[in-house]
Order: sequence, then C-alpha cells, then structure tokens
Amino acid sequence: MGSDDLQHDTLAEQILELATRSGAEAAEVFQSRSLSRPVFFEANRLKQLESAQAEGLALRLWRGGQPGLAVAYGPVEPQTLVDRALALSSLNEPEEIELGEVSKAAYSDLGETIAVGQLVEWGKQAISLVREAYPEVLCDAEWECEAETTHLINSKGLDCSYTDTTLSCSLSAEWIRGDDFLSVYDGQTRRGSLDPEALAHQVVLRLDWAKENTSSMNGRVPILFTSKAADMLWGTVQAALNGKQVIEGASPWSDRLNEVVTSEELTLAQHPDMGPFSCPFDDEGTPTRPITFIDSGVLKLFYADRTTGRNLGSGTTGNGFRPGLGSYPSPGMFNLIVSPATRSRHGTKSLSDLIASMENGLIVDQMLGGGAGISGDFSINVDLGYWVKNGQILGRVKDTMVSGNVYTALKQLVELGGDADWNGSCYTPSIIVGGLSVTGRD
Repeated sequence: MGSDDLQHDTLAEQILELATRSGAEAAEVFQSRSLSRPVFFEANRLKQLESAQAEGLALRLWRGGQPGLAVAYGPVEPQTLVDRALALSSLNEPEEIELGEVSKAAYSDLGETIAVGQLVEWGKQAISLVREAYPEVLCDAEWECEAETTHLINSKGLDCSYTDTTLSCSLSAEWIRGDDFLSVYDGQTRRGSLDPEALAHQVVLRLDWAKENTSSMNGRVPILFTSKAADMLWGTVQAALNGKQVIEGASPWSDRLNEVVTSEELTLAQHPDMGPFSCPFDDEGTPTRPITFIDSGVLKLFYADRTTGRNLGSGTTGNGFRPGLGSYPSPGMFNLIVSPATRSRHGTKSLSDLIASMENGLIVDQMLGGGAGISGDFSINVDLGYWVKNGQILGRVKDTMVSGNVYTALKQLVELGGDADWNGSCYTPSIIVGGLSVTGRD
C-alpha cells in the first residue's frame, strides 16, 4: 500500500469518527479515484493524448434513523462534509439502516496498466489495417487505459477496497459515396491487452457487406442481432430482473418466479470473476457471487441491493451499486452472461454460419434511437443492417425500421450463436429471433 493510499484510508477513518462523535449512530464513507489516459485519433491521424484524474468521496450517515448523504470532489474538509450530511438528514424520514457487517477482506487488484505508447501503436495498426482494405474511408478512434480504485469503510467495521485497471478502444470508419454516407464502428473492453487486428477485421467485414445497397424489406422475417446489437434485448431483460421494478409492480415478471419467461434454450447468469466487468464486492460492501437468474428459460431470481432484498424477502444478491457518487445504492447488474441452456443444441455456430442458415432475413448491427422500455415494446431505426437471402448477404438496407416486443422475441428464439463478446457489461453472442416486424421505404 503506497503513501497515497494510506492518506486516503486515514481521511476515511477521520470522517467516520467525526460523524460518530457528531451524533450519527451509523455511517459509511465511499471513496472513488480514477486515472485515465485516453489516446484520440481523428481522420486517420493521431490527434491528442490526454490524462484525466478524478477523485470523490461520499459520506452517508443516519441520525435518529434519518439518512443524510454529502459528497465532496477533490480536497475534503472533514467537519464541513459531516455537517452537510447531518443537515440533510434532518430533512429526511427515518428508515432502516442498511450497512455491511464486519469485514476487512483483502482483494487483489484487477488488470494491468498499459503504456500510452502501446495504445498509440495499437491505434495506428487498427487504422492502417482498415485503410489497406478501404483507402477512401476516414477513421476515428479512441484507445484508453483507466485505473479506478474503490474504497468502502463503515461504522460496523467493514473495510474493503480494490483497484480495477481496464482497457477499452473504439474504432469508426466513415465512407462517403456520393450522397450515400456510411459509418461503421466497433469496440473492445478488456483487461491485459487489446486486439487491434480483430477490431479492424470487424470493421472491414461490415464495410465488405455494405458495398452494395439493396431494396428495403417489409413483413415479418427472422432478425439476426449481432453481438454488438443484441444488448438492446438484454437491456430490457435486466430491467425486468431488477428487484426494485418488481416491488413497484413495473416488471412484467413480478409474479413469474419459477415460470418459463424466455425460450427454454436460454440461460442468463452473473459471474463476478468473469471478464473486464468483474468486481469482488458491490457498493454496499457485499461480496459478489455467481447467480443464475434465468435457467433454461425459467425465472429463478431477481437482483437486489440490501433495502430491496429486505423488501422482497430474498436478501441482497450483492447487486447494490451507486449510479453516481451522490446517489444511494440501488439494484444494478455489473455483468450479464448470456449462454445456451445446458444440453442445448445452440451456441456453436459462428456469425458466418448463422448468416448461412437464414433463408430470408435481416441482420441488425447498429441502431439509431433508444431501445425498448421495461414493457418490451420497441420500434428502432436500423442504422446498419443487411438483407440476407438463401444464406447470402445481398447488401445494406436503408430507411428500415424494426418493431415488436422483446419478451415475445425471446420466446421465439431461432438460433443462439457461439460468437459471444462483451458489449458494455453484457457478454452476449449473436442471436436470431422471430416475432418482429420489418418496415422499409423504397
């Protein structure tokens, strides 16, 4: 532990002690520090290097059962922070105090720092590979290494922290052909290393598919959501699995525990040790754990923070996260793993094999506008999509809209691919579903 870490630990302990001496019967201090070094490319060239550092601290306390939350960024004056939190607590109604119990767990740091020079080289390599295939395109890119330290300490003896170093990159290619404008993008989030060759390959592949424009489609046809686009479906599922939505009666699955809610070929789980979004504990200090939410289509569990879990009767699932430093913990999912059910025939085909299996359908790779709400109903404009006939891509479709219901689509699963990748904090393969409508304009 370095001197900087020791100073921060001392500050947290000082604030905790001040809160207790000032009349709080319980308190917690949540600290977050991040250091990022992004590298930006614009119009095929290196544009700038940056270094961004952020630091914040949140004090949450209870006096007479009334909660108060105060936040400080940068230098902190401990007594001022405590006074603000106490003043705010007097305005709130009493509530049950929810704090993690005694634990001084030592968690290993995650990930490795990569030098800026390596990020620059990766960026140049990816752009060069795209322009070797398509010299006329303009590429923008961002490559970043970010280290974030989380430290949580409370008056019940909880004290836990870890540092997470994550690598991410994005690459876009703009292709102008007369009045036709095409933008293709992709990205990666990983620990340890990034793969510029694989990223460039994904962009070039989509440029290949888009060489020709084809007429719009109409009617109900199978839809292939690539792993990049499939997160639109899983975002709705995550909302339906949120324990808070269940308590409020907003989730359509509120009374569906132990019932089939999706295709029986699907399993959705959370694995705390898997991928770049793994974390050892949530923002309430609860250790994270493997959870299967949907097993072979059957709903098994909702995710919850401490307060939500108590109201549900299930207890916390280790999913109490702060949307921001100035927010109270609420149910949040830090990773979602989409996989075929045990003994399923799905989950083996590559993206090219999935395409070859389609007689007539639409590939959705990029979308414009928001996705579905918790109701599951949506109507999206296809930013980048392709018409498939007899297993072959005919070309890019334009002015096309896809509409339908997520829950209906997930019950009409046609095929789940074996090409899973991280899209945000969701690890999902490409997926072919039915039950959706395509509307095009010639």
